[in-house]
Amino acid sequence: MLEHGGNLNDAVIRYGIARADWLDLSTGINPNGYPAPVLRADAWHRLPESSEALAAAACAYYGAPRMLAVAGTQAAIQALPQLRLREKGIARVVVAAPAYAEHAHRWQQAGHAMREVDYADLAKELDGCDVMVVCNPNNPTGARVAPENLLAWARQLASRGGWLVVDEAFGDTTPHLSVAGQTGVQPGLIVLRSVGKFFGLAGVRLGFVAAQDALLERLQEWLGPWAVSGPAQEIGIAALCDGNWQRTTRARLLADGERLHKLLAEAGIQASGSAMYQWWAERDAAGFHDWMARQGIWVRLFTHGAGGIRLGLPPDEAGWRRLQAALQGWSQSKSKSKSTERAA
Repeated sequence: MLEHGGNLNDAVIRYGIARADWLDLSTGINPNGYPAPVLRADAWHRLPESSEALAAAACAYYGAPRMLAVAGTQAAIQALPQLRLREKGIARVVVAAPAYAEHAHRWQQAGHAMREVDYADLAKELDGCDVMVVCNPNNPTGARVAPENLLAWARQLASRGGWLVVDEAFGDTTPHLSVAGQTGVQPGLIVLRSVGKFFGLAGVRLGFVAAQDALLERLQEWLGPWAVSGPAQEIGIAALCDGNWQRTTRARLLADGERLHKLLAEAGIQASGSAMYQWWAERDAAGFHDWMARQGIWVRLFTHGAGGIRLGLPPDEAGWRRLQAALQGWSQSKSKSKSTERAA
């Protein structure tokens, strides 16, 4: 399996720091998630039938005409390459990169002819693919594609039976970028949404797929019965229907995202990202990762290409102060290194 953020057990083993003493910034998940409600007793007892209330809540929140609940978007990311293979055989697949690595991994694992392409080059790759996968906004870089461009690409791909898969897992703070509302009328457009990121409910394992009815029905058949647990359904309905919490949280995350961007700039780091994380290409990515870990701060290390770092949001003021001190220490250590090199 691929390595992902949130792997705090690895940090504990490697650095010998107790789990409770870590500041985990290795994911882009909202650190102050939705307060899960008390569940009905039979949520744990009964088999989880498909919930019309959950589907309706998701459609209202995401603005899509129909949505299929899945056990986290990871379930759909794994299923779609297999479904495509069964229905139409090996596809030429372009995955925007760098991005959430599971997309490229799963299409390649299924046997498709997969290529990773930089965001800037996506438009000119349309003629050479049957399926294109785009994260919007992108994880980890924050790159964005205008909705009108995505819809034009979807039309072009659909004209020859292709798919455009748009992963909007981090789209809750940028609703103007979403194309979920067009999935009912645009063939081949598939949009993935996650309850784990903005709502901070990654452990619930709940996501949604928006697409035309026929494709959703085939995907539902592929995933089988009882795909989403009863507790996840109840918690999802509560979170998706709580407009006051959503508005307050969206404003806070946008402000915190700006704060993190500014904090990094003060440390000499020019980053990009979204409201819930910042990313930059770091020349000494492994060194930065190790430095922060020795301060008990776990960040996401990317080793592809030149290497990069992604930071999520601290959960409280103590966390912000701790991050600021570690960044200052890193900056000072780099300055001393440069001074030593010049003296030598």
